[in-house]
Amino acid sequence: MNSLFRTLGYLRPHRGLVLTTLSFAMLTTIFDLLPPWLIKVIIDDVIQAERNELLPWVLGGVILAYGLKNFLNSLRIRFNNILEQRVIFQLRQQVFHALQCLSISFYENRSTGEIMSRVMSDTEHVERIFIDGLESMLTATLTLVGITVLLFTLNWKLALCALIPIPILAISAVTFSRRVHGYYHEIRKNTADLSAYLQDALSGIRETMGFNRHDFERARFDQKSQAVNVSTLKAMLLWSVYSPGMIFIGSLGTVFVLWVGPSEVAAGRLSIGELVMFVSYLALFYVPINQIHSVNHLLQHALAASERIFDILDTEPDVIDRPGVQAPRGKLNGTVELNDVRFAYRPDVPVLNGINVTIPSGQRVALVGPSGAGKSTLIKLILRFYDVTDGFVSLGGTDVRDLPLTFVRNQIGLVQQEPFLFNGTVRENLAYSNPEATQSEIEAVAMAARAHDFILELPDKYDTWIGERGVKLSVGQKQRIAIARVLLKDPSVVIFDEATSNIDTETEVQIREALDVLTQGRTTIVIAHRLSTLQQVDRILVLNRGRLEQEGTHADLVNQDGLYRLLYEAQFAM
Repeated sequence: MNSLFRTLGYLRPHRGLVLTTLSFAMLTTIFDLLPPWLIKVIIDDVIQAERNELLPWVLGGVILAYGLKNFLNSLRIRFNNILEQRVIFQLRQQVFHALQCLSISFYENRSTGEIMSRVMSDTEHVERIFIDGLESMLTATLTLVGITVLLFTLNWKLALCALIPIPILAISAVTFSRRVHGYYHEIRKNTADLSAYLQDALSGIRETMGFNRHDFERARFDQKSQAVNVSTLKAMLLWSVYSPGMIFIGSLGTVFVLWVGPSEVAAGRLSIGELVMFVSYLALFYVPINQIHSVNHLLQHALAASERIFDILDTEPDVIDRPGVQAPRGKLNGTVELNDVRFAYRPDVPVLNGINVTIPSGQRVALVGPSGAGKSTLIKLILRFYDVTDGFVSLGGTDVRDLPLTFVRNQIGLVQQEPFLFNGTVRENLAYSNPEATQSEIEAVAMAARAHDFILELPDKYDTWIGERGVKLSVGQKQRIAIARVLLKDPSVVIFDEATSNIDTETEVQIREALDVLTQGRTTIVIAHRLSTLQQVDRILVLNRGRLEQEGTHADLVNQDGLYRLLYEAQFAM
């Protein structure tokens, strides 16, 4: 129920639309109740009283009632749709904004497809079911109240007969809701798993083709799709028993009325027209009851979806600004210091153990070590993707935790081993770090990054669409665009995850030239994979099992026993 009340809270800013929709719903209900009364008039006052001159007026009233009912219903639907879209826009907006504020750990522990399922599929279920369902339930409730008053006004004895099945319907509804809610949680989970797999399979389609694993992927998709089908069928099977059963139980009220009604007519307490009107209202009475059962069924699906949405909204980021932190004026000088830094993703598995390093402003430093040594983790701490478990990381002499998160990341430019380019144009990707950049500024950084020449050879030059993740570009071209993008940001610190093992010699030379421009006058941290390229850095830090094992220049380290020499000789032997 908490999810229901939270969702209703989104209606609060739209009180005007809510009241407008409610007003049209009430008017629609009123005009929907007129035809049975007019039928009673035809039977009692026209047919039995033989006043045929009244018939055109009564039929005109019937036509007017139906016309006004449907006109008002059209307005109700229109305003309800506006209300629905505003609420869903607000909800989807809040979910995406919340995702933008969450820490990197949230994304590293969940698949992209699963998160997408929550933003799109789950909000879509709220859109299609929750708001419409609440509105339908409100209309049905108004109809029930109105008809109940009319039934008791006409004949209280028959009204009580009509209400005999209600306790059974209420108990059944509660039992059904409890069971089906669990089924819908399972459906949403299996749907998210299918979305996660689909996103992964489509992203890796080149690997599937290269390894000829199409049959394997088809089997995996079929398995996850079947899980969605099975969980959905569980809910549908329950509904297939519940819905007809409720309709049958509800129809027993009509049987009781028809059993008692003729005796009421014979006793003169009810006219034939009133009995027909009573039965007509009774038919309308069970329509909203069945509607409420249907809405309840759909509402449970929406509740399960909304709970997954609120799970995102309620998640607190691991890395946040301390209260009262303020950004210094201007840029920091780029000095990076790690003082007794310790870190663990899990308490029982330490990743970094007492790292002490000072990188003066403008110095070029390379991080070297075997896989799992802690190089990438160290970079994440400098960028403050995570906070240290113990010790501190400082930038420009200030603990990064005492600086606004946005300010820290504005001081650092990151070029990843596999640069991520957005599904857009070259210009849009270059300007991502500085949307206000002019065309001349964009071209200047592209020239500096040795990217301008190949961009001019593209079909639409800077307006060329490069596809998802820059699929239309080579690895070297993506690297140079990523370097140009960081140049446009103009940071104090540059972090470069080397990826030169995947490119040809000519492209490597161009990237080296671009890096020389990028790192000039900036503190530079390079995660090195090819040790033969480290002659130009000022210092090399050798990490092993979360500790700083060696430190020095390439010439010093290669001539002394230690891990660096072993790594270098292993690469040279290859």
